[in-house]
Amino acid sequence: MSGQFLAKVPKAWILLACIGLLALNLRGPFVAVAPVVDLMQADLGFTPVMLGLLTSIPVLCFALAASLASLTTRKLGAEFAVSLTILGVLAGVIVRSAGGPGPVVVGTVMIGLAITVGNIAVPLIIRRDFSPLRQGTAMGVYTAALNIGSFLTSMVTAPLAELAGWRVALASVGILAVIAIVFWTLAVGARTAFVPSRAAVPGGHDHPAVKGSGWITAGLTAGFAGQAFSYYAVTAWLPSYLNDELGMSASEAGAGSSLFQIFAIVGGLGVPFAAKYLSTTTTAVTVGTLWTAVPAGLLLAPELWWLWSTFGGIAQGGGITLIFIAIIKLARDQLSAGRMSATVQGLGYCFGAVAPPLVGFVHDTSGSWTPALLVILGSVLIFFVSTTLAVRLVPKGR
Repeated sequence: MSGQFLAKVPKAWILLACIGLLALNLRGPFVAVAPVVDLMQADLGFTPVMLGLLTSIPVLCFALAASLASLTTRKLGAEFAVSLTILGVLAGVIVRSAGGPGPVVVGTVMIGLAITVGNIAVPLIIRRDFSPLRQGTAMGVYTAALNIGSFLTSMVTAPLAELAGWRVALASVGILAVIAIVFWTLAVGARTAFVPSRAAVPGGHDHPAVKGSGWITAGLTAGFAGQAFSYYAVTAWLPSYLNDELGMSASEAGAGSSLFQIFAIVGGLGVPFAAKYLSTTTTAVTVGTLWTAVPAGLLLAPELWWLWSTFGGIAQGGGITLIFIAIIKLARDQLSAGRMSATVQGLGYCFGAVAPPLVGFVHDTSGSWTPALLVILGSVLIFFVSTTLAVRLVPKGR
């Protein structure tokens, strides 16, 4: 019955739905830790540093294992790499929820490595299997689903932990992985999904070589670094800022900061739409301006935090979408796209990983949020300038 139904649905729509389901699993599993850190600390005796590492480990994996993930995708095939991602996330979630401090750390590393493979494989699949006119839309759906997964996980984990404990709450994230692997298997077939392919990422839409591609890669890497640093810094410290500066309770600050996550959906879907009618330079300037409004707005008018959080959400969802669109459209072929993506993500996520502790250190040593916000402003400006210069060769509407 399912096969007959899928046969009637256009292949592009099936693939797009599978990409969305996969993306739900690529941020939620490690975002889920934040709402239950107090319960985990009481049960496992973790220090605050260890608790912080549970969120930082996956980001470090994104940075350190990007090249290995690119090699895995190239040698084993993109479809198998996606299956490896989903099954790796599911296994990591189970291990993390099953034992003491050791399994928690091991499971977290498994999740981080699995997601790193997905970070590389999905943009390559989008570049290969979607026409140039639809690549931006597919990338927008992908990045929007990343943030939907984060938002849903953040909202559900704490209430579920109160009812059934933190282990059940963290394990429940695996339900999304089970759904994703079922639909992925139905979409591509069991043999394609679970048997490595020697022809790793064949086909795709080749483009003429771009003059100065090395400089473009450097610009996109710097832009991604600024994006990642700003995103993880704001995600980690916005609740504390709202609590300190505006006197919000922990629950109020957490709910308020969720605007920063949920409005990323608008940015993820809005950038591909805007790029059809505006130049990529104009789109980049718009996204950069919205990003700049976050630290500048919190410095100058903190009472309008809800507006700056909204702007920041749109910017962070749109910024990562814009960079990925540039990678898949400016790379000459699949091989160069994979290498460019690994370079951009690998180096960029290094800066994302150090953002929370660095911004926290600046705040603690200065005793004020002003220097910390200025550090974030600097990273946003790096994103603004570098991305705007790097994406200017992406044609409008292509």
